[in-house]
Amino acid sequence: MALEIRQQLKLSQQLVMTPQLQQAIKLLQLSRMELVDMVQQELEENPLLEEGVESVEEIEKSPDSGDEAEMAQASSEEVKEVKGESEGLGDIDWQTYLEGYSLGGSTADYYEEDDDRPSYENLITKKGTLTDHLLWQLNLSPFDETERQIAEEIIGNLNEDGYLIATLEEIAEQVHAEIPAIESVLKKVQDFDPVGVASRNLQECLLKQVEQLELDNSTVVAILENHIGDLESRKYPAIAKALGVSLDEVLGAAKVISHLDPRPGRPYWQEDSHYIVPDVSVYKIGDEYVVVLNDEGLPNLRINSFYRSALSGGSDIDAKAGEHIQEKMRGAMWLIKSIHQRQRTIYKVTKSIVKFQRDFFDRGIEYLKPLVLRDVAEDIEMHESTISRVTTNKYVQTPQGLFELKYFFNSGISTTQGETIASESVKSKIKEIISGENVKKPYSDQKLVELLRGHGIDIARRTVTKYREMLGIGSSTERKRHF
Repeated sequence: MALEIRQQLKLSQQLVMTPQLQQAIKLLQLSRMELVDMVQQELEENPLLEEGVESVEEIEKSPDSGDEAEMAQASSEEVKEVKGESEGLGDIDWQTYLEGYSLGGSTADYYEEDDDRPSYENLITKKGTLTDHLLWQLNLSPFDETERQIAEEIIGNLNEDGYLIATLEEIAEQVHAEIPAIESVLKKVQDFDPVGVASRNLQECLLKQVEQLELDNSTVVAILENHIGDLESRKYPAIAKALGVSLDEVLGAAKVISHLDPRPGRPYWQEDSHYIVPDVSVYKIGDEYVVVLNDEGLPNLRINSFYRSALSGGSDIDAKAGEHIQEKMRGAMWLIKSIHQRQRTIYKVTKSIVKFQRDFFDRGIEYLKPLVLRDVAEDIEMHESTISRVTTNKYVQTPQGLFELKYFFNSGISTTQGETIASESVKSKIKEIISGENVKKPYSDQKLVELLRGHGIDIARRTVTKYREMLGIGSSTERKRHF
């Protein structure tokens, strides 16, 4: 068979993801903080982008040359050389200078009026860490050099709850010491404050606290040493039978154990507070709801006027530089356009959500309606994938509180009246019922099914279990309290 080359025309359609389209899609799904970081990066990389507050009309105007002339005139004036000699020292009024100078800095006598004092809210303080607290005690303890090195290695291997996460063998390998020496120092560190720190497990932590509290209750020690698993499962009758004591004595010991701290290092753990800034807010004015975008914190981007005039023919530039500037100009313009498009899309999606969930905004979570992405997509004539990206990691401030936009999209559950109710409303009802139960006789999942049916919500027991676990609520056995 002979091989030959032929030319053939073929007409087909295909989707091409241009870099500009990829950037627009990426901007849609970015959170507010991620968007700010990305814009800051673009400001650093693209010289045509700059941050400004001028209006569009001011940006289009050429810069005033008056200021530049004044600056040029000032720079052309003769400037006297500053010499490091003692000339001119006699002209200084040292008496006034020394009277106005405060060696103490910002002391109580420094400010004449209270309004001049700095705000206490602006003072930065650092909370001491668990490591700092333990090292401070270590420096006050009579340890020799070897013991101090071992203790520092132990302290450096504690997690945020105060537990030792390294084995004795690993510590011995690091400090080149024997295991008995490690165990001896470990017992001394465990006597530091907070009590129970540097323990290797929960049992050792609680037993150390019982020892420090000098509790002579043998039942407490026996439960912690042999029946801590049954204690976690609240199998009090089994513990009483195994120890040969009464149920009341076991309950008394369990009450003592419940007051111990299973996480001794937790008070010293520094957790950074992450504040959520809403991307959009909904306000009720009269009988209508108004959607307002939150542009605070987002840089106001514009094109640099120097490069704008250079491209318009105001400067002589070579072809290669002009091509580079044109490329950066296209990137800058597309970024500004994409950000504006992102904001408009968030506005339209939020306005559509308010339209579908009007009862929620008026009356609360119990009146949240089932809603899917397709409903909003058809309402604002966009694709479902766009709605999904827009509602990811975006938050809205409403009269009912702060919610993620994804919160308003949930499945529907049929009621006994033939209507549908949102799954989030069912979760809220389950949480409300459990919060009002008797802690000594908590409701089982089957009992919750019956109570929900009394409120017109007919769901299966496995659905109740799923929703309860999603809410982080334990089973009836875990919620039961004997004291």
